[in-house]
Amino acid sequence: MKEETMLRADARRNRERILAVAEDVFLERGAGVALEEVAKRAGVGIGTLYRRFPTREMLLAEAWNARLLAFAQLSREGHAASEPLDAMRTFLEKLVLNTQIYRGLATSLGTVLQSGTAGCRAVSEEGSRLLLCGQQAGVLRRDVTFDDIVFVVTAISLATEQDNPSEPRIAHLVGLFLHGISCG
Repeated sequence: MKEETMLRADARRNRERILAVAEDVFLERGAGVALEEVAKRAGVGIGTLYRRFPTREMLLAEAWNARLLAFAQLSREGHAASEPLDAMRTFLEKLVLNTQIYRGLATSLGTVLQSGTAGCRAVSEEGSRLLLCGQQAGVLRRDVTFDDIVFVVTAISLATEQDNPSEPRIAHLVGLFLHGISCG
């Protein structure tokens, strides 16, 4: 059984309240905000928060979950007819833009994506699928891994986070990366 279905009603309400407040606080103050503030605004003790979300990255992943699920779904639908390199380019650009939702999220991106939430799994699976398609089509190097993709998305996100990223700047940096991993 999933954790949500096993929780008592009051524990489920606490979890939902923590997530709703975390979303607001992360949007307002960034991913690095003190978790004590999240707990206080949610009206729960810090121990309750940590029982539900043992790490900051787990809380970030759960708060970001719905956006990631939607992103992965749009990617699957939008890239079905795309050339593999174009599909990877779009995926990378949109993932960088998604990391900008909470200021400071980029510093934890790798850990957040490994958290195991449905959204994180969906994005990782979609990125891996696009990478494999590009490799099988012979347009992306075979020695590139999804971890490499995450490292680059993190770097581009960090590089663009401070100066209100513009899509052309992100596209330029993604293009530089793709040039480096393209075959031919």
